[in-house]
Amino acid sequence: MAEIIVKLDRIGVSLAGRPIFSDLTWEIQRNQRIGLVGPNGAGKSTLMKLIAQELSANSGAVFRLSGLTCGRLEQEPRLDMGRTVLQEALSALPELGDIERELDRLADQMSKPHIYEDPRALEKALRAQERLLHQFEQLDGARYESKIKETLTALGLGAEQWATLTEHLSGGQKKLVMLAKLLVMQPTLLLLDEPDNHLDLPAKRALEKIIRDYTGTVVIISHDRYLLDEVATHIAELESGRITHYLGNYTAYTNERALRRLRQQQLYAAQQKEIARIEAAIARFELWASLVVNERHIRQARSRQKMLDKMDKVEKVADAKRMTLDLNGWRGSNKVLELADVGRRFENGRLLFDNLNLTLWHGERVGLVGPNGAGKSVLLKMLLDPDSATTGEIKIGPSIHIGYYSQEQETLDRSQDLITCIRQAAPLTREAAVAFLLHFLFTYDQVQQPIGKLSGGEQSRLQLARLVLQRPNLLLLDEPTNNLDIPASEVLEETLNEFIGTVLIISHDRYFLDQTVDRIVELKDGRLVEYLGGYTDYLAERGYDE
Repeated sequence: MAEIIVKLDRIGVSLAGRPIFSDLTWEIQRNQRIGLVGPNGAGKSTLMKLIAQELSANSGAVFRLSGLTCGRLEQEPRLDMGRTVLQEALSALPELGDIERELDRLADQMSKPHIYEDPRALEKALRAQERLLHQFEQLDGARYESKIKETLTALGLGAEQWATLTEHLSGGQKKLVMLAKLLVMQPTLLLLDEPDNHLDLPAKRALEKIIRDYTGTVVIISHDRYLLDEVATHIAELESGRITHYLGNYTAYTNERALRRLRQQQLYAAQQKEIARIEAAIARFELWASLVVNERHIRQARSRQKMLDKMDKVEKVADAKRMTLDLNGWRGSNKVLELADVGRRFENGRLLFDNLNLTLWHGERVGLVGPNGAGKSVLLKMLLDPDSATTGEIKIGPSIHIGYYSQEQETLDRSQDLITCIRQAAPLTREAAVAFLLHFLFTYDQVQQPIGKLSGGEQSRLQLARLVLQRPNLLLLDEPTNNLDIPASEVLEETLNEFIGTVLIISHDRYFLDQTVDRIVELKDGRLVEYLGGYTDYLAERGYDE
């Protein structure tokens, strides 16, 4: 039997007076790689903080294996400013630095006559040195720096980046530095909260290998279905304050979940039929008893009522509420856009790319991929302002109306409330704006709050809501699934497949690309290279082995 390293027993947690979950039970076993899934707001990050002892439960008990070590990667890791990548990574084991400084101090002391000429003082110093050397060896101090460098390199942060200050790193790079620190510490239980967010495709492949090869237990929150397929041995679904367990990866989970729900619906229908039959019998016996006082009929009615009361009720299968996304689009120019020898040079003289050529036709779905820093987002923004090209020409079709989704949410004014934001996008009454926002799963309280108070996923849904009102026929989407949960991503996939228009998407979500695009364009080293098909076809043609 597998060893249990963490057990949550009937746990209840409330934050700011709002119950997150109650009566939750979960066991985590040694060497499992668990994908923790569920809608945004279900409490996945809260659950991780509870396991990592960063949060206390209001009720229930948490049991941890004696000697368990735990490391948690936050969604938005905070690194000390002023440090280089290597300095920050080396700070993973501060006690190692303390030991080295104490060893240096002892070595300095033992070089002084009042110590080496005093046998008792020298023996005391030697014993202290021996104890510290043993601790240093236990922490593998001799190989520590080389292990840090190996780990950084394995995660895609090569030697050329080690001198970069942490404040100059992207969100994805900060996560990789923090992950390197955790991996070197080798905790028994590794908790990863959306480690793949903001990572480019090569970094995601490196992350998958690291997780698969990890010798301890891993719990990972991710909205990347491809990654969960690659690394998970189990899936734990958190929904409505309850954990449901599934064996296998994400695809196995979706298949098993569908079968379980079908069986539950069949059992529910059969039970409702039986309940109706018993209730009819009770009504019949009660009627007979009222017409002719008959103790036998009264006892029969009571007996069947007890049978009904003791019955274990099967819950009706209820589908979680999904956002409504009506991006209908419309037909415009046949040639939607054309890049002719387009180049972009920054004011400091740095050339980002040059001689880019690309044509998009009506109805195409194109994925734009490439490493972080290649200029994908810059290129997308240039399509909004064709005159921004340093060289060459950007041509937009005459009857093309662009809808733009920004990765950094800069199209939103964080000081505005949601109602004002929506009414600026379309001439709606206040009541119509509220009704419209409710279709995107916002509550009545939220629609009156400033946008700045929304989570990343909620701001993403608001951007999509604005796109609907703009009625575009060319969608420029920059990482649209980054903050969306899986159900919302699935709604977006279905909508894009039915959209009457053209779509150009920047995404590192490989599953999403496979579901939505029919052509991949890679921007790398200042060049555009085209590949027919989805992400899997692109991989095969590029010769990547995932």
